[in-house]
Amino acid sequence: MERVAITGAARDTGRLLAEAFAERGAQVFLSARALAAARQVAGAISRRGAGGADAFHCDLAVPDSVRGFAAAVADRTSHLDVLVNNGAPYIDGADLADATDDTIESVMAAGGTGTVLLTKHLLPLLRASARPDVVNMISACGEVGHRRSGALPAFYAAKHAHAGLADILSHRLRPEGIRVISLFPPDFVQDGPRRADSDLTAQSVVDCVIFAVGQPRDCFIREFHFEQVMSPSDNNGTHDQSSSR
Repeated sequence: MERVAITGAARDTGRLLAEAFAERGAQVFLSARALAAARQVAGAISRRGAGGADAFHCDLAVPDSVRGFAAAVADRTSHLDVLVNNGAPYIDGADLADATDDTIESVMAAGGTGTVLLTKHLLPLLRASARPDVVNMISACGEVGHRRSGALPAFYAAKHAHAGLADILSHRLRPEGIRVISLFPPDFVQDGPRRADSDLTAQSVVDCVIFAVGQPRDCFIREFHFEQVMSPSDNNGTHDQSSSR
């Protein structure tokens, strides 16, 4: 049975990811800052019967919480096949002054330090897998020169940190057979018609993840980059939901 850990999996794109892996028969270790919400998702997944799910608390902005989640996963499995670094708070704001110092600190800690620490502490379990993948839900805000999102500048900075981590890990872990797969979706919507003239939907992003991890081991898909059909102003304020809880 495939073993998968997903952060920020209590709602939106994170929940869709957890459900998609469970539908493949995986055992999913899902986390969120709100443990009660994570438990609801895990319960719904387990009742469907294809795969199973366990819920955990993890606040990526708090190192002890990150270490606690990693330790809890290690208590339940001897290996991990997929780590999906999905969780990190999205914050709107054109100016740094639009957010408090505490908010900026939390955004940077979750998207930067927390993601680095979780990957570090789960690497031994990934190394014990015969088919390890690290999936990074980054956002187009992590691309050099991207300016089309209404996200807070600190969110851009956090996503550039995440992108830098993914880039070097892809190079250094490939000799071990660990694939590092990164997605850079633009602002997208949770639900939509999935037409060529419409916004990118969360389900399409999730489908890319499932496609990538399902490839034979000789296929290292390093990055997914997407065309942004609609502008943020056309989206009436919708944003990159991949970075929600």
